[in-house]
Amino acid sequence: MGEAITIEGLTKSYGKFKAVDNLSFTVEEGEVFGFLGPNGAGKTTTILSMLGIIIPDSGTIRILGMDVMREPIRVKERIGYLPENATVYGELTAWKNLEFFANFYGMGKSERDERITRALKMVGLWDVRYRAVKTFSKGMKQRLLLAQTLINDPELLILDEPTSGLDPAGVHLVKEVIRDFRGEGKTVFFSSHVLSEVEELSDRVGIIVGGKLKAIGPLREIKRQFMGLEGFEIIVETREELPELEHEDITEIRRVAPNRAIIFARSDIRGWLSRYLASKGVTIISLEIKEPSLEDVFLKTIYGRREK
Repeated sequence: MGEAITIEGLTKSYGKFKAVDNLSFTVEEGEVFGFLGPNGAGKTTTILSMLGIIIPDSGTIRILGMDVMREPIRVKERIGYLPENATVYGELTAWKNLEFFANFYGMGKSERDERITRALKMVGLWDVRYRAVKTFSKGMKQRLLLAQTLINDPELLILDEPTSGLDPAGVHLVKEVIRDFRGEGKTVFFSSHVLSEVEELSDRVGIIVGGKLKAIGPLREIKRQFMGLEGFEIIVETREELPELEHEDITEIRRVAPNRAIIFARSDIRGWLSRYLASKGVTIISLEIKEPSLEDVFLKTIYGRREK
């Protein structure tokens, strides 16, 4: 698979303020990419540049193989975009809102109705398709906006705070849409302040601070490299008392109870540990690696500290 998004040397200034500073990264086709950063970090400028709405001072952006500056209309035809503060037409029904939007893509009636039906069912609004949107809750409007991004059957979804204002059921639905999209081999690029969602959904994560990319990659790799982790912290709990543990990669053992210990090792020795304890007739209750959370990485990236 190729690259769905390629950004090289993207720079954009507003007066003396440099919103994005020589930014370069790629997003692979078929992956879910989480884009993080504090307010004012350059996330919105990057996204709007990707859409051709903002013209950068320098740099190039290619979306699905197309140069955004040279082919902005073709790019928009193949992507779906959900902005953070989008609006809908309150006097129109949910169906009419989507019908109005679908007409921009020049679809015939049969295709248009099929796309609208599928989108409304995906976001759980089929039963209220003929209700005026002004009667909808904020969460229902957000679902309708998500449906709108799906009308053109996009190859790439760009979502800015997609779960903002949603109740737990709505959040679950958005997650399912993202997973379904990835399951179809399509690409999702999304920004969110809800770090647990990014951690749960993303194949890779990019963290932008002060217009510069501070970290990028699979979350586990970022955690280990950026947090300066040189080994593994393994927590084991057993039903019986733990026997003595000796392995060449173990650097330290902290026993917090007769049947519970924190093991520091140069490698992931969970496989060996499972086999060894089984050979001693010891039953494992839990065996896990303790890793920093995405919040830890986020705080370290931005402020140079880790949450205690």
